[in-house]
Amino acid sequence: MSNDQPPPGQPPEDDPFLKKPPPSGEHPPSGEPPTSGGSSPYGNAYGGPGGPPPSSPYGGDPFGGSSYGGTDPLAGMPPLAPFGKRLAARIIDILIIFIPLAIISAFTGGAWDSTNGDSWNSVTNQVNTGRHWIWSLISLVAYVGYDTYMTRKYGQTLGKRWMKIRVAMLNHGTIPDTNASLLRAAVLWLPALLCCFVLWWLIILATVLASKPYRQGLHDKAARTVVVSDTEGTSTTSAPH
Repeated sequence: MSNDQPPPGQPPEDDPFLKKPPPSGEHPPSGEPPTSGGSSPYGNAYGGPGGPPPSSPYGGDPFGGSSYGGTDPLAGMPPLAPFGKRLAARIIDILIIFIPLAIISAFTGGAWDSTNGDSWNSVTNQVNTGRHWIWSLISLVAYVGYDTYMTRKYGQTLGKRWMKIRVAMLNHGTIPDTNASLLRAAVLWLPALLCCFVLWWLIILATVLASKPYRQGLHDKAARTVVVSDTEGTSTTSAPH
């Protein structure tokens, strides 16, 4: 579903933003916020302990108005993370994984066999070797695992923490659960590391800049997450398992 303003009229019954509280005594499904006693990184989104949550944590509906099709889709949310901070955080995270891998590669021979010379033909001949694919797999596990673990555990990687920004579920503001964190990391890293590193990053950057109103890259759209400023420090609120 697009994150732009929906058409006027009654929303569809399967609209993921129109959350209904589960029957008394039942636990909400994974990814849903608790119906009582819980809190949201977006503030007191659920009307206090014991009360059912409204249809959205943004003050009445997911687009910020008192009725469907409100005029301010960002009402009730923390400020969206500035693009410059998101870019800086991503570069930091790339280096956090790349530098240890490069050091290990230097001592073990890594993805490239330096004994074959350093000519361009020598490098291209080694692209599809077993050594190259083993290191591609190691890199995938390292980047996807790091991004998934940090996002699921803290809602932010080290780069995001230092830039004071964080990842939250778009519909209720909690830290993404394991499935959302893994999906987000996989969409972000797999195409970049397997086939088209530079092109994929350009696509991600373009989608972040072009996406309205939440500045979601393709990885955010897939996982239904949003990146916001961490105005209150590292959040520890997470969705129930």
